[in-house]
Amino acid sequence: MRNISLILKQFTRSVLLVTGLVAAGFNAHAQADAAKGEAIFKAKCTACHKIDVRMTGPALGPQLTQETDDAYLTKWIQNSQALVAAKNPKAVKIFNEFNQVPMTSFEDLSDADVGNVLTYVRTTWKTMQADTAKKPAGGETTEDKGPSSVIVWGLLGVIAIAFIVILVLNKVIGTLERLLLNKGGVALVDEDAEEEKVKADRAAIFKKLIKNKKLVFFIVVCGTIALGSWQWVTLWNTNVHQGYQPVQPIKYSHELHAGVMKIECQYCHVAAFKGKNASIPSLNICMNCHKSVKTESPEIHKIYDALGYDPNTAKYDSTKAKPIQWVRIHNLPDLAYFNHSQHVKVGGIKCQTCHGQVQEMKEVYQYSPLTMKWCIQCHRRTEVNGKGNAYYDSILAAHDKIKKGEKVTAAVLGGIECAKCHY
Repeated sequence: MRNISLILKQFTRSVLLVTGLVAAGFNAHAQADAAKGEAIFKAKCTACHKIDVRMTGPALGPQLTQETDDAYLTKWIQNSQALVAAKNPKAVKIFNEFNQVPMTSFEDLSDADVGNVLTYVRTTWKTMQADTAKKPAGGETTEDKGPSSVIVWGLLGVIAIAFIVILVLNKVIGTLERLLLNKGGVALVDEDAEEEKVKADRAAIFKKLIKNKKLVFFIVVCGTIALGSWQWVTLWNTNVHQGYQPVQPIKYSHELHAGVMKIECQYCHVAAFKGKNASIPSLNICMNCHKSVKTESPEIHKIYDALGYDPNTAKYDSTKAKPIQWVRIHNLPDLAYFNHSQHVKVGGIKCQTCHGQVQEMKEVYQYSPLTMKWCIQCHRRTEVNGKGNAYYDSILAAHDKIKKGEKVTAAVLGGIECAKCHY
């Protein structure tokens, strides 16, 4: 019996060891597949897909959880249009759902590569769901309730007791001082009498200063100069809004877009290169990137709401569209004429010359005073470089014609440009 027991124990240990090794092997294999799938997913899929959010294509997590036919998914990923052409019902349905926009074919991916991607997506989606389940209902974060009421009331009690002890000690100290003074034969000082004496001395000093005519004259002159200077500076800076930084309806960071991302100013402010006004960028320019970038941001959803765009269906509803109420920062008076194209295109002036280091501003503010004095000073010190400039070349050519006595019309000198008449 003892031998049979030993044999069974050894057999059980062997079975458990083999089972553990097999499980570990399967686990390592699954992790390796998921790791390979992650690399492929980031290289080929992230331009159109996210696991939990719909972009150009569907959210892959829930989609691949519902669709379990890996053979079909492999064919779809390798060549989706072949399935559509073959009238596969699943393929035709999803092709029509996404406005008949064909998915890129990945015929270079083997069946094993596709399997690795599917494993990665499903594993990651399960992890996301598990993390969501751990959060409180409604997706709210755990509230920090702070210290309990017992601790708060205890601290208040300690403070109250300490305050009472201080009052009692002050009383005791005052009593002891009086006893010591009386015992030593020192008369107690009448505090009220001392205070009245101090007030009388101050009044006497004030009356003496008022009677000093030279001092009064000096104070009047200094006050007049100070008030005059304040009035002059106030009038001089009337309607000068240097440093003005209003709160905008959307938190747009120039530091991120123009600084970190190195996006040119003219990509958004297209009119600055060819028109009088730099213009406010249209939301369509924003959607060139944000149709698929940072789609979860609440600030980006303000753009979606303004356009009536539904990121889940990737469709626009013009009945829900509404303009964004941007707050203008730079505003010249109506009597002033300024043309962006003349400065940017002809003069070759950089945007930072007037607007400051915009690529470093999280929120844009008015950098320059934009006063007439400021503009004149800039025109006085800026050297005009007419070499190789088509605008100045045309003016020189017109002057040469005038010298030769040839006919020169106003149109040759730019007299039919729109900005000559239409401000």
